[in-house]
Formats: sequence, structure tokens, C-alpha cells
Amino acid sequence: MNPWDPITFTVTPAAKILARCVTSGTMTQEELDAIPRESEVFSSSLLEAEQLSRIRHDLDQANLDLELLRLERDGADVTHSHYLSQRFASLQQFTSHLQEVLREQTVLRERLTKPLCQQNLPIQADLHRYVVELMGMVVEFIQNLEVKIKMVRAIPNTDNYLSNLNNGRTQLLAQVTEVENLYKQVLKRRGHSQTRLVDKDFQNENHSLFVQDTSGQ
Repeated sequence: MNPWDPITFTVTPAAKILARCVTSGTMTQEELDAIPRESEVFSSSLLEAEQLSRIRHDLDQANLDLELLRLERDGADVTHSHYLSQRFASLQQFTSHLQEVLREQTVLRERLTKPLCQQNLPIQADLHRYVVELMGMVVEFIQNLEVKIKMVRAIPNTDNYLSNLNNGRTQLLAQVTEVENLYKQVLKRRGHSQTRLVDKDFQNENHSLFVQDTSGQ
């Protein structure tokens, strides 16, 4: 990079230093013009610093552009014309539906207040008994409908329920067998302990009789 090359809208550090020298009177403009305009006039450190400054400036500009793109992406559903047109169309459709509802509100009220069927159903007198029986059957059917629906829905899982039941029965039988074994062991130990107590009582009784006989003699 040549520090003497004019760059549009950019003032290089070398130009700033030379301008200060001319302003302070350290050197004149003629001396400045007499300096050969080659890239080796200034040290390589100054050129590297200038390049680093330009790279940082470009990096900051790239980060700024990237942040602007991210903001545009995040707010695309609010600012982009494509999404705004879709929302505007949906809003227009909704408002038109509301307008139709407002126009037909009287008819809608009449339809909502009108019963679905007649309050009185004419039935012949000789059929009243059967109607009463039928109504009882209908009420019973409605009461048991939920239970029947659950039973029908549970049919595919019947095999799983049966397998779980068999597993539970097997575990229960195993526990019963274990309890029986423990009960037998308890009875066996209790029998041994009772036998030992009887033997001990018998020995004590013989010993007391022997002592009495000895004292009597």
C-alpha cells in the first residue's frame, strides 16, 4: 500500500502527520513535495498499523451489516411486504365475516331461540304404553352408553389385560407358596421349642423329687 496515493474520502495517518508538520512549521510544503513518493518512506510498522485499522473498519462494517440482516430476518413477519399482505388478507376475510354476522344477527338470534323440535309430539292413545316402555329403554341405554363405549374401546387391549392378569395370578401363587413355607417353618420351630420346654420341666421335676427323697432319708 502506498501512503502517498490519494484515497477518496479517506485521510491516512501519514497524511495527518505530514499536515501537522506543515502546520507547526517543522517542514514546508516545498520540502514535502520534494520527498519521493514511494511506499518505503515510512516504516513497515506504520503501514501495518494502517492496514490493521482498515481491516478493523471493514470488520466493524461487516458486523453491522450482519446485525442489520438479523434484525430484518427477525422482524420479517412485521416489516416484509409478503407477510404483511398475507396478514392483511386474513384480516380482511375476518372483518368481512364479522360484517356478515352483524347483518344477519337478527336471523341468527331467531335460529338460536327456535327449538330444534316441537315441544309436543302427537302420539296415538293406543301407543302410549309402548312409548313409555321405549323411553325407559332409551334412558337406560343412554345411562349405559358410556360404559359400553369404554368396553368396546377396551376390546383391542383385552390380550394385554389377560396377560397382566395371568402375571398377577402367578405372582400371587408364588407369594402364597412362600407364606406357606414360612408358616411351616414357624410351626416346626414352635414344636421344637415346646419339646425343649417339656423336657426341661421333666428334668426339673425329677430333680426336685430326688432332692425330696434325699432330705427324707
